[in-house]
Amino acid sequence: MERPTIVLDSADRYNKLYGLPTAHPLVSVVDLNHATSGINHARVHYGMYALFLKQGVQCTLRYGRRKYDYQEGTVVSFAPGQIVDVDHDNATTAMDVVGVLFHPDLIYGTPLGKRIRDFAFFDYSQNEAVHLSEDERAVFLDCLDKIKRELDHPVDRHSASLLSATIQVLLEYMHRFYDRQFITRHKANSDVVAAFEKRLKEFFDNGTASEEGMPSVAYFADLAHLSAGYFGDLIKKETGRTPKELITQHLVDAAKQRLAASDEDIALIAYDMGFQYPAHFTRLFKRVTGVSPRSYREALDRSLLN
Repeated sequence: MERPTIVLDSADRYNKLYGLPTAHPLVSVVDLNHATSGINHARVHYGMYALFLKQGVQCTLRYGRRKYDYQEGTVVSFAPGQIVDVDHDNATTAMDVVGVLFHPDLIYGTPLGKRIRDFAFFDYSQNEAVHLSEDERAVFLDCLDKIKRELDHPVDRHSASLLSATIQVLLEYMHRFYDRQFITRHKANSDVVAAFEKRLKEFFDNGTASEEGMPSVAYFADLAHLSAGYFGDLIKKETGRTPKELITQHLVDAAKQRLAASDEDIALIAYDMGFQYPAHFTRLFKRVTGVSPRSYREALDRSLLN
């Protein structure tokens, strides 16, 4: 059966789906325990930012062909443009889910509007959700309560800035919770780093670069079954460097080896490293090392002669 598509581009539209009241057109704190209606199986197209704390296990989400069942105490996040399939076996059964939704228009011109891209967890896939401790859940619920109290206040010229600032506090806590989760998953994350380094070496050693071109962060993230955003943050937390920086450094180190061990034409080395144009390789090499490939090779030759 084909799923209906629901476009969630306003707080009121979301609230009407679940029979909840709307206090503000651009933001809503929701508690699905109080829902009087719901949806069974639908494709949801988000036009808002959203954070949901799932305290029960009554529904599942699906991205593409992958299905995600969440543990109790999981927070999932959505950003405008994301599409998710929702499965709820019984739409008449209340779901123990609370959260907040806010429209991009709410934060334009505010400090949060300038920083929203810093909250990278909005771009994580749903299998990369954060799992909260009891204390963290209490913090999350306290932030929701503060947002709701502001929503209960009559709308005035301070409302947008206060709501935006209060939501930002919650997002800063989410940053902290994800940082904690990266630390507590250090062993698993170390395995991801080791696999990345192995695949990176193989990419340049087995000729894949010359066939497919320079590898992207998304290429290695896909091999790890992670989103590019989560993969990038994981690698940075574990190594102190971004995946792009590590890819570039490995490429330059491999090029140095080729330059030192042979008299091969620099253009050939560039092609083997995945560059369509040798000039691009030269620019990158010089940016990293401070000298061109030719100058690097000549300096090596001089040092050997001396």
